[in-house]
Amino acid sequence: MIVEQFEDKGLAHFSYTIMSEGKIVVIDPARDPHPYYEYANLHDARIVAVIETHPHADFVSSHQEISQIKEAVIYTSKLTGATYLFTPFDDGFTFRVGKVKFEAINTPGHSADSICVLLHDENDQPYALFSGDTLFIGDVGRPDLREVSGQSNTTREALAREMYQSTREKLMPLPDGVLLYPTHGAGSLCGKGISSAHSSSLGAEKISNAALKPMSEEEFVSYLLADQPFIPAYFPFAVALNKKGATEFKSSIDGVPRLQPNCDFEKDALVVDTRPAATFKKGHVPNAINLQDGLKFETWLGSVIKPTEKFYLVAADETALTKVIAKTAKIGYEKNIQGAVINPAGATETSAVIDLAAFKNNPDQFTIIDIRNPGETKEHKIFAQSLAIPLPELRTRLAEIPTDKPIMVHCAGGYRSAAGSSLLARKIKDQPIYDLGEAIQDFN
Repeated sequence: MIVEQFEDKGLAHFSYTIMSEGKIVVIDPARDPHPYYEYANLHDARIVAVIETHPHADFVSSHQEISQIKEAVIYTSKLTGATYLFTPFDDGFTFRVGKVKFEAINTPGHSADSICVLLHDENDQPYALFSGDTLFIGDVGRPDLREVSGQSNTTREALAREMYQSTREKLMPLPDGVLLYPTHGAGSLCGKGISSAHSSSLGAEKISNAALKPMSEEEFVSYLLADQPFIPAYFPFAVALNKKGATEFKSSIDGVPRLQPNCDFEKDALVVDTRPAATFKKGHVPNAINLQDGLKFETWLGSVIKPTEKFYLVAADETALTKVIAKTAKIGYEKNIQGAVINPAGATETSAVIDLAAFKNNPDQFTIIDIRNPGETKEHKIFAQSLAIPLPELRTRLAEIPTDKPIMVHCAGGYRSAAGSSLLARKIKDQPIYDLGEAIQDFN
């Protein structure tokens, strides 16, 4: 038996293959299934099954594609409401592949349909727990992502109580030596305090995980509901898409229209320019949003752009364009791309250039917008007079921003402020919009 972990750093996502006797089971696969195919080919093995621990909110899974291409069985809980063909996998259900056994454990809490998968080794002993978004290293899954369904068992408080029962009654009684393999690591928005470690053990988590400390159910609910991060706009969309099953990855990204540099963009269309901020500021399409290609590009794209909105995608060269299209597909947004273009000829608009000395000498002469997340502003407000509007809320809260003075936008390091300042510049025309960028470090 060989357990292999695959990491997508951009979404802090872990997926897994378990191989025994030349057969492979994939757990919580990413949108692009080709790494699993390559792994199977390398080991002269065959993918026979895919397990989904729940319909994911933060990424789109390739479970349906793998099932169709490799004739693999999909196992998931009957509670998911999935419309693709699957074999129910709930409490008491097991199946064998090679010399190992997979056992389902229903663990509602992150979602009502969440399961964990207990892997038994060749001697039928509990070996590893693939915990999905139920139990993380240092944390447990957040319970507030399914309230939009309107069902009584998906309110954040109801799911928090379910999480208490799932962890205490189903997971903590398992042997301490069982290895822990979660579906997310540090940086994921599916939890609030996830460790940077890639694996752990149940024994280690019982000692160190704050969510597993002795406490009453009421104390646990209060702990779990407090200080959860924001919910990107695309999360409910991804859940629905995962319940249906996404289209084939390569054909989907190949279907994105490629436009010539001299193309005409539709008037007032959304344009997402993924080039570096310095390049964008020297020349971009009018009203473009500077959402640079970076480690969290997918998350910010799905936070700023709604799943119902179409947009153009701009990059600096063919390699960069191919990369950001693939990233867009990881959250299911590739069908929203009206056209993808390299360095458009209409990139003639320039951004306001900051006079840093003037700002330092007279910050009161500016309206300062702090677009960091609420947890960041709560911990430390950099400018006492600033107006706090998180980046994901900026487009809907424009009316709150005074326009009697020049506007300065800042975040914690420069990435978000490039996006935020360009968002404001699309709508506010009677004042210059400045991006403080990396110069924020001078004020920390």
